[in-house]
Amino acid sequence: MPTTDAPLALDAVRRRFPALARRVGANEVVFADAPGGTQVPAEVIVAVADYLKNHNANLGGAFATSRETVEIVARARAAAAAFVNAANPDEMVFGANMTSLTFAMSRAITRAWKPGDEVVVSTLDHDANVAPWLLAAEDRGATVRVCKADPTGWTIGARELDAVLSPRTKLVALTLASNATGSLVDLAPLVRRAHAVGALVYVDAVHYAPHDLIDVQALGCDFLACSAYKFFGPHLGLLYGRRDHLESLQAYKVRPSSAQPPGKWETGTQDFAAVAGLGACLGYLGGLGLGIDLGAAADPGERLGRMAIAAGVARIKAHERALSERFLLKAREVPGLRIHGLTHAREAGRRTPTFAVTSTAWTPQQAAERLGEQGICTWAGHFYAIGLIEQLGLSEQGGVLRIGFAHYHTVEEVDRTVAALTRLPG
Repeated sequence: MPTTDAPLALDAVRRRFPALARRVGANEVVFADAPGGTQVPAEVIVAVADYLKNHNANLGGAFATSRETVEIVARARAAAAAFVNAANPDEMVFGANMTSLTFAMSRAITRAWKPGDEVVVSTLDHDANVAPWLLAAEDRGATVRVCKADPTGWTIGARELDAVLSPRTKLVALTLASNATGSLVDLAPLVRRAHAVGALVYVDAVHYAPHDLIDVQALGCDFLACSAYKFFGPHLGLLYGRRDHLESLQAYKVRPSSAQPPGKWETGTQDFAAVAGLGACLGYLGGLGLGIDLGAAADPGERLGRMAIAAGVARIKAHERALSERFLLKAREVPGLRIHGLTHAREAGRRTPTFAVTSTAWTPQQAAERLGEQGICTWAGHFYAIGLIEQLGLSEQGGVLRIGFAHYHTVEEVDRTVAALTRLPG
């Protein structure tokens, strides 16, 4: 029976992540680099190794390992559909990563565009949901309209989108969450506004996926892409596309490959070991929903269901909200530190536990290096969110220091990170 009310048993959760035992000198490493890629639970490592050891083959063979690979892919695809609440597993496409999948899909979507057509991109997005559409517009002679983020909360609302929508808009590319500031976007109303002018909506869920529950049917979007290595899985991309779009659009593919989705979109041989790891990753999330950290037994099939995954994500979200509240409260005490984005603990529910900070006392790169020497992993720069960093006016200053937590982090690690920020030399 799924459980959403019980707090995560954090010691049990952390024991499932071997990387968390790493040390720098006497200190345990704080992997506050989570927005760039999370650590993985042991079951993902085991699944990848088991596939390569016992099942390694291509699809379509008349022998055991090939049939086993078909089953592994089908099981992972069904779990991926449950993860995003797709209506059908055939609406899920696997690929190298979100960026590669988006470049490939953008070429197909824009094939019939012509001069006078328009595409909307935003300053809030990672460039993987901007550059493909800029290049496609250049190829087709279409016009690019840029939706600027609202600087009061670094998100996008109806006012910002309406300023760039028109009857000529063919596609709107938006994110569910900023990978720089952690700001969330209330996307469903924006999807409806885009559809009202006849535009498709392509969603980047990469940063959102490890922190909150994806529901493509509730969003009403046409496409949504994310990468498993951002939500405790291997390096693998996932693309949801509404089935009618995946069927009607012409894929750029080799001639003998399938003419039906999802196969027509999965160019070349897939990384089946990573697909096996994805299945284990989603099973871990569903396991949290069934209380595996509390010692509960959990049926492997039930772990991969929507109810279990949703319950697991709900427990993750509750814990991460507490981490965000703690960071926002403690960071206010650091002299000269500026948080870009939502800054009050009461706003923790409107953001992920990812924080963009700057100081007049140090550059982001200096801070990242000093923190790294203490075993605290962070990132400095723009993180491919170049539009947002430009809108913040921080490009010439080296961007921001990004600190990002995940559900396997503790309040003590948040405190240690803030204390280290306080000690940075000015």
